[in-house]
Amino acid sequence: MERITESILIIILLLLVAAGGCTFFRRKEVKPFVSEVLHPDWSKDIVMYEVNLRQYSDSGTLKEFEKHLPRLKALGIDVLWFMPTYPIGEVNRKGGLGSYYSVKNYMDVNPEFGTIADLKSVIDSAHNLGMHVLLDWVPNHTSWDNPLVTEHPEWYVRDSTGKFTPPLGTDWTDVIQLDWSQKGLQDYMIDALKFWVNLGADGFRVDHPHNTPVEFWERARSELEKIKPVLMLAEHEEAGTFVQKAFDMNYAWEMYHHMVDIAQRKDSASAIKKYFRKEWARYPNNVYRLRFLTNHDQNSWEGTIDSLMGNAQRAFATLVFTAQGVPLIYSGQEACLDRKLKFFLRDPIKWDTCELTGFYADLIKLKHDNKALWNGDFGGKMKKIRTNKEKKIFAFYREKDKNSVLVFLNLTRKPVRFSTATDGLEGEYTDFFAGQMVHIKKGAKQELGAWGYRVLVK
Repeated sequence: MERITESILIIILLLLVAAGGCTFFRRKEVKPFVSEVLHPDWSKDIVMYEVNLRQYSDSGTLKEFEKHLPRLKALGIDVLWFMPTYPIGEVNRKGGLGSYYSVKNYMDVNPEFGTIADLKSVIDSAHNLGMHVLLDWVPNHTSWDNPLVTEHPEWYVRDSTGKFTPPLGTDWTDVIQLDWSQKGLQDYMIDALKFWVNLGADGFRVDHPHNTPVEFWERARSELEKIKPVLMLAEHEEAGTFVQKAFDMNYAWEMYHHMVDIAQRKDSASAIKKYFRKEWARYPNNVYRLRFLTNHDQNSWEGTIDSLMGNAQRAFATLVFTAQGVPLIYSGQEACLDRKLKFFLRDPIKWDTCELTGFYADLIKLKHDNKALWNGDFGGKMKKIRTNKEKKIFAFYREKDKNSVLVFLNLTRKPVRFSTATDGLEGEYTDFFAGQMVHIKKGAKQELGAWGYRVLVK
């Protein structure tokens, strides 16, 4: 009798699953959240550039940097993100010059860099060249000698003995943690952000916003946009929360780490396929993702692009500039920066052109000229192209308003012959890098050299 009962229960469960009436065995669907952020029109095809002002010239000043603006415009840069330009704390300072992220005053400029007037001159000059400027914002903590410590000690977190404390779980001994439950602190930060937007800043890259309430950033964006449209970048990687109403863009760190692992032969092209499959399921098309091969953290603490990615750099740079998202170039990347820049001391970049200068200029031009590669809903969605070498080749295409781009990447250190499922994509294209016409047929066969890349445009 018990066996008959068990059999009947099994049959009932199977019938329920088949009919859709039982959710226990169903795979949970991951649906994208809805983003309500309205990106500024000028962000539709931007390429960003991170400015490490301290290391940018022999003097490390704003006036000296301003001389580089025509060169950066000629390269094709649209948005300059300045690492923090605020005065740096002296109490418990790290190294000789201290960390940019130890802010002594939110409404002033580091005298080593120049004056507020110098910064305004740089912003105005950038605007005159058609570029926009983001300032780095550090909301999580201040230096020990920030005036707020004595003026508003209630705005800081205390430890069990009542003393100010660095952020928990870090070695950031040169800063102390702010208490974001304090409304007075939030009001002050809004005023400080507005100060810089009124000066001309076009938005902010926000450092480590993890301990700050998303509601504050939603309010901040609303207040700033009463002045003018702004672009907001969060140093954060999580679907939803910050990029639902407050921020245009967040970091694609996971993609960066996959690229490093593939370059070092710890993983294969399959990792990139899985990564994008997950991203497409989690993010709506209108959220911007920041794509990069390096930035100030990766360069100073992990290593150079060459030491981490070697000969894979061009293939992954091609991916960064053709995938959905906003590409980032770090100071010196376009000049083959070959060393880790010191973080707490002067370590000026040596400027010259190199074999990568023209390569990055070409990638920027490709992104600007082909609407399929524009950002968010301004551009086309990435769609995977199947190949018979899925662990070695990553291929995809994007289309927008009769603009098409097909991208083929060999993510291995050996040449690969492969065939592609290009149904519906047949026709005449231009090989962007070779400058030749190419006819794509159904089931087209191709060959790419070690770490090879091919971009076909229409």
